[in-house]
Amino acid sequence: MREQPKNQISKRALTAWKMGALISAGFWLLIVVAIGVGIYFLELSYWFLGVAVAIWVVYTIISVLVIPRVRHRVWRYEVHEHEIDLQFGLFVIKRVLIPMVRVQHVDTHQGPLLRRYKLASIEISTAATKHEIPALDLEEADLMRDYISKLARVTDDDV
Repeated sequence: MREQPKNQISKRALTAWKMGALISAGFWLLIVVAIGVGIYFLELSYWFLGVAVAIWVVYTIISVLVIPRVRHRVWRYEVHEHEIDLQFGLFVIKRVLIPMVRVQHVDTHQGPLLRRYKLASIEISTAATKHEIPALDLEEADLMRDYISKLARVTDDDV
């Protein structure tokens, strides 16, 4: 069996993902508060609110403290001359080999959180699918995008 890819995504991805999870948790907190206000005005039992708060606390702990660490630990990638090797997943480990001859174009993109932490994701497009390497250092993502593009052109020229 082939070795797992050697490269990991940036450590700064942990902070960006945690901030994203906190923003999402803040949104859900507003919904819990709205439920509380509705319960107060409709004079319903407060155990509904207790359940909503408990669910929110569990969601926040898992999405902020657990998921980013697990996601960072399981993501691996490596770019070879003839293929791109991706591996991710916790319970179901997915291994993707993208042949360079199939690569049509390569993009980098970043949202506000990735931009804040000087990170970018690489999107690799083939005729059938799109694959992403998330949250690389911005300089590494730019170099990787150019490198993959160059290898894909060289492979096209050889065919």
